[in-house]
Amino acid sequence: MIQKLLIKNYAIIEELEIDFSTGLTIITGETGAGKSILLGALGLIMGNRADTKSLYQDDKKCIIEAYFEVKKYKVKAFFEDHEIDYDDEVIVRRELTPSGKSRAFINDTPVNLKMLQQLSGSLIDLHQQFDTLDIHNVSFQLRMIDALADNGELLGKYQTIYKKYNSSKKYLQDLLRRSREADKESDFLNFQLQEFNEVVLVAGELGKMETEITQLNNAEEIKKTLGATFRQLSESENSVISQLEEIGMALGNLRKVYPDLEKIMERFDGSLLEIQEVASDFEKIAEETEYDGERIQEIQSRLDMIYKLQNKHHVKTVEELLEIQEDIQSRVGAFADLSSEIEKTEKDIAKFETQCAKLAQQLSKKRKSVVPSFEKKVQKLLVLLGMEHAQLKIEIADLEELSPTGKDDVNYLFAPNKGSQFLPIKGIASGGELSRLTLATKSLVASAIPLPTLIFDEIDTGISGDTALKMGGILHDLANQHQVVSITHSPQVAVKADQHYFVFKKVKDDKTVTSVRLLTPDERVRAIATMLSGSPPSKSAIKNAKELLQFS
Repeated sequence: MIQKLLIKNYAIIEELEIDFSTGLTIITGETGAGKSILLGALGLIMGNRADTKSLYQDDKKCIIEAYFEVKKYKVKAFFEDHEIDYDDEVIVRRELTPSGKSRAFINDTPVNLKMLQQLSGSLIDLHQQFDTLDIHNVSFQLRMIDALADNGELLGKYQTIYKKYNSSKKYLQDLLRRSREADKESDFLNFQLQEFNEVVLVAGELGKMETEITQLNNAEEIKKTLGATFRQLSESENSVISQLEEIGMALGNLRKVYPDLEKIMERFDGSLLEIQEVASDFEKIAEETEYDGERIQEIQSRLDMIYKLQNKHHVKTVEELLEIQEDIQSRVGAFADLSSEIEKTEKDIAKFETQCAKLAQQLSKKRKSVVPSFEKKVQKLLVLLGMEHAQLKIEIADLEELSPTGKDDVNYLFAPNKGSQFLPIKGIASGGELSRLTLATKSLVASAIPLPTLIFDEIDTGISGDTALKMGGILHDLANQHQVVSITHSPQVAVKADQHYFVFKKVKDDKTVTSVRLLTPDERVRAIATMLSGSPPSKSAIKNAKELLQFS
C-alpha cells in the first residue's frame, strides 16, 4: 500500500505531503484545484514521461516521492533480479531538473523507466476514464477467474511441469539444430578419422624411424669405416691393441723396481680393456649393418604418411597428432550420444505434455464452473451502479497448444445496453462504463487476489443519488480488503470515506498554488454539504450531509 506522497515544485504545487491509511481514502475539492495534478504526480511515480513544463518554478528541481509498504505484494524477486536493496518499505522517487533531465530511483538506486513501470504496476492500480485498464488484459481476466475457482495450488503445479515441458522443447530444438550441423560435419570427421586409423600412430616412433632410415641410407659407409677401425685397433699386423699390449709387458717389468707404477698400471690396464671392448663393438656393428632397400622403402612410406598428417594438421610431433585423433574420435562419439539424447528428450516432452494436459483439463473444468455465478454477480453490481441492462459474458475456448496457464483462451465480452451485441470490452465500453465494470469485477475477487492500491478517478461521473450511494458502498467494501483511493465529485461516495482529503487553491506571492488538507469531522460535514448545494452550503444541505454521514 502507498503510505505517503511528497510533491515538490510540480505544476501548481509548491510543496505538499499526503499520508494515506488503509481503507477508503476520498479526495474532493474545488473544480480546477489540482486533483488531476495529484494523479499526474502519481503517473510520474508509475513511469510516465515528464517535461520541464511540469515545473512550478522553472529554476528548481521537481521531486516526487512515494513511500510504499510492499510486504504482501511478493515483489522481492524484482529487487533480486535488478540487484536493488530490498526492504518492506520501498521509496520510489522521480526527479526532473530545469534542464529537462529526468531521473528515477527505487530505494536510492537509479533505475530506468521500464523498471519503474514494472514495479509500480504491482503497487498502484490507477483507473481514470478513457485509460486502458487491466480488465482489457487477457492474463488479468484469467487471473480473476482462477482466483474465484481457487486454482492457485493446481495452477502452480501445472506451471511447474509446464516449465519443464517448455524447457525440454527448447532443449530438443537445440539438439536437433546441433544434429543437423553434426550431419554436415560427420562425413568430414569420419574421413579424417579414417586417415588416422590407417596410419596407426605410436607415440615416440617418429624419432626412432628417422634414426633407422638415416643408418640404413649410410649402411655401406658405416660397415666400411667401422670394419676398418676394428682392424686397425685389433687385427692388423701392427694393431693399436698389440702395441699397447707390448707397452704393458715392458712396463710390467718395472713394477718390482718402482712400486708407485702399480696404480698407474691399473689405469693403463683398464684403458686397454676398454679399447678392446670398443673394438669388439665396432666389429659387431660392422657385421650387423647391411643395406636393406626394402626396409628403407617401408620406413620412408610410413614417414611420408606421418609427415602428410603433420602438415595437414599443422603440428610437428606424433604426440600432437594423437591428441587431434582423440579429439576427432570424441566428437564422432558425441554424434552418437546426440541421437540418444534426442530420443530421451522426446520421451520427456511426451511425458510432461501428458501431465500438463491432464492438469489443464482440471483447471478448465474449475474455471468453467465459476463463470455463470461470476457473470450473474457482476450483472447485479452493474445494476446497482446504474447500468441496468449491462451484461458481462465470459467465453472460455480451447487453445490448440498448451500455454503457461493451461489450454483455455479467456475472453470477456460486454453488452452495455439492452439488445447490444456482446463485443470485446475494449471496443465497446465507454470510460465510465469501463470504470464501473472494473469496480464490479475487482470487488468480487478482492478477497482472493492481492491487488495493489486501487485509485479511481471520477468513476462516478454521470451517476447520482442512490446509485452513487451504492457505488460508495461498493468502494467501501472493496477497501475492507485493499487500500482504495477515489477522487470524486459525488457526496454520496464521499461519505463512505475512512479519511477525506480536500484539495484547494490559494494565492501565495502572487501565484496560485495547490494545497491539500485532511478534513476533520466538522470540516467533512461542510465539504459534503457544499457538494450537495454549493458554497456556502444551506442549512438543509448541512443537515442532509450529517444524515448521509450518520448512515454511511
